[in-house]
Amino acid sequence: MSTAARPLSTPITPDLVRGAPELEATPVGVRAHRLPAWAVAQAADPRLAMAESQPSGVRLRFATDATALELRAHATRFRYRGAPPRPFGVFDLVVDGRLTGQASVDTATVVNIDMATGAREITHADAGGVLFDPLPAGTKRVEIWLPHNETIELLELRSDAPVVPLEEDRPVWLHHGSSISQGSNALHPTGIWPVVAATHGGVDLLNLGFGGSALLDPFVARTIRDTPAQVISLKLGINVVNADLMRKRAFGSAVHGFLDTIRDGHPQTPLLVVSPILCPIHEHTPGPGAFDLDALARGELRFRATGDPEGVDQGQLTLTVVREELARIVAERSAEDRFLSYLDGRELYGAADAEELPLPDDLHPGAEAHLRIGRRFADIAFGAGASLVARPEADTEWPAPPEVTRAVS
Repeated sequence: MSTAARPLSTPITPDLVRGAPELEATPVGVRAHRLPAWAVAQAADPRLAMAESQPSGVRLRFATDATALELRAHATRFRYRGAPPRPFGVFDLVVDGRLTGQASVDTATVVNIDMATGAREITHADAGGVLFDPLPAGTKRVEIWLPHNETIELLELRSDAPVVPLEEDRPVWLHHGSSISQGSNALHPTGIWPVVAATHGGVDLLNLGFGGSALLDPFVARTIRDTPAQVISLKLGINVVNADLMRKRAFGSAVHGFLDTIRDGHPQTPLLVVSPILCPIHEHTPGPGAFDLDALARGELRFRATGDPEGVDQGQLTLTVVREELARIVAERSAEDRFLSYLDGRELYGAADAEELPLPDDLHPGAEAHLRIGRRFADIAFGAGASLVARPEADTEWPAPPEVTRAVS
């Protein structure tokens, strides 16, 4: 269908967007951010800036009678020099709760990153669009989920009938985690495990999963503290290990501080601490993690642990140590905090799963494992009789979720 047959142009405004705490106004549109600008500035870390600007879990949500939709957007893709190119980011179209279409932007700005030096080479490209045509007739509830692995600048939504923003009446689930939570190795945005869990659990996802950057940063804790949510989960540990960021003494204190800050704003919000899923390379071997250069020479992207297992005696962290520390901390705190609970990540992906669905790059689960993890998490956290993330009172309804503040800069 031609552009002339989609005569209506709708700007991207905050009431159309879910899952983005902040929208940045650009000369031609808006860019979704999953951390506020002040937090990104405190980090001064290009890796975090890249991850938080990739709109994992962010979607447009509206009702419409349109039978054709075109979303105009500018994509920025990130590649690592010497590594195989990543698949294009995917836009998922969900109509009345069913995935009915997928598309990618053909042209994109490409950022090539030198893994050794961090230097970046940028090749610029113009904006493009994704077209969904035809759509079912009649009024329908539509969500367009943005790619979890590309930075997207949204220009406009073109349609052949008006679009009306939809208010959200589901409880807000705020989740923080690593690249696994952002969706690494998943094939499309509704296939990442937090979206799968939110869909099955009937909650409204705000995904603060940041590749390589779940590092117990105080500015992330303050962001969570100040963000309305009815349930919160924190998947902690893998990035601290593969960055070799801290020792056991500092880790325990940092976890306590992170939880203290969140509790300043959410004193009785159900809060679930989740330890890492099984990752054999780091179970008993500390970081830092690194690219497997032999695999790269074969055209494969894989990771390895480079630490010395004997370093554990000097306080270095492995996933085994992290799980022990998280379980201990939650057990101690939950004596006075009845809304705090713990989940061993191996209940989501453990040894039997690794046999059946091994980590394709030795670090991140593949597409099928994302689906499994998401469904298991939904059953544990949000299913009938779930005890880990329980409502404050079992016989009361979820409170109506407050509107998440979105500052437009």
